[in-house]
Amino acid sequence: MKLVLSEEEQFLKDTAKSFADERSPITHFRKLRDTNDPYLWDRDLWSEMTKLGWPGILIPEEYGGSNFGITGISVILNECGKTLTPSPLFSTGVIGAYSITNFGTDEQKKNYLPQIVDGELTTSLAIDETSHHNPANTEITAKKDGSNFIVNGKKIFVIDGASADIIILLARTSGKKGDLSGLTLFLIDSSTEGIDRIKLDMADSRNYANITFDNVEIPEVNILGDLETGGETVENILDIGRIAMASEMLGNSEAAFETTLDYLKQRKQFGVLIGSFQALQHRAAEMFCELELTKSSVMAATKAADEGSNELQRLSSLAKTVAGETLHLISNEAVQMHGGIGVTDEYDIGFFLKRARVAEQIFGSSKYHTERYANLSGF
Repeated sequence: MKLVLSEEEQFLKDTAKSFADERSPITHFRKLRDTNDPYLWDRDLWSEMTKLGWPGILIPEEYGGSNFGITGISVILNECGKTLTPSPLFSTGVIGAYSITNFGTDEQKKNYLPQIVDGELTTSLAIDETSHHNPANTEITAKKDGSNFIVNGKKIFVIDGASADIIILLARTSGKKGDLSGLTLFLIDSSTEGIDRIKLDMADSRNYANITFDNVEIPEVNILGDLETGGETVENILDIGRIAMASEMLGNSEAAFETTLDYLKQRKQFGVLIGSFQALQHRAAEMFCELELTKSSVMAATKAADEGSNELQRLSSLAKTVAGETLHLISNEAVQMHGGIGVTDEYDIGFFLKRARVAEQIFGSSKYHTERYANLSGF
């Protein structure tokens, strides 16, 4: 496994960097937050991303995509992470595109994938029901009723749940809480009667929602994958999502680190640049080393995903763990090294701390994935 980008992947990364710097700097993110935008992402910006083909990166060419792979979408998310670019790319271009491409029926692929490619359809994945991530603890029920299923229950902390057109729902069709068996995935139109979405105001100003299902009727043809194999299916989907999120978190870390380095080279205290203080140099060196380790971990995971490696699960958990710990460290250090100004809204550095604390929990915290990695390794 070569941990280097191909020429095409590097070109995609460069394109994403130019786009993020020019079209969605942090000032754009700040504007959406300050205007209390209902979606917290810009439809015009999403339209530009669509024209660049980003929602179709993981979609086969026969449906209008480019099938460029996990590494391709990850380098885009990495660059967008550096400017906190607000968009439904993660939930739609990664989760939705991958889920339907790999587990959808022919009819579902024909119906949904071209719309995702054209930017006409956005998706969200409704997984968690408590503050602790664990798909096996799903309790929301989907009971058979003729050729339909009746869904009742609640999902929380759904990324892009406030704006998604299609909800990918994990529900229990048999068994009990704690079982990965007996789970089924469904594709649900968010406008279906009985669905109530409550937008959440989170610290990182991203689009999240709590979603309640009250006797929601879902046709049997809306099952994604096979009946009662949703536990295994969703773990595969989540592993891809974790890798993509780790790539974005790496971008967050890199931007926070570079911003802090620039500040150390400009800020004077006691008549000298604070970057000349050896204690701060040591702390900056530690951050740099952790960043390099994270880059290797994330790239190993993206390559494993593209190559269909048997190590995908372990490397996915490793990438999410390392990316979470590194972002936690760097976001803390960045704010501390900026001093008092670092905790004010005047400087952008505080945004990375807020994003870090939420991103660390998405699809499993570092603690969750350390335990998962150990279990997968036979410890």
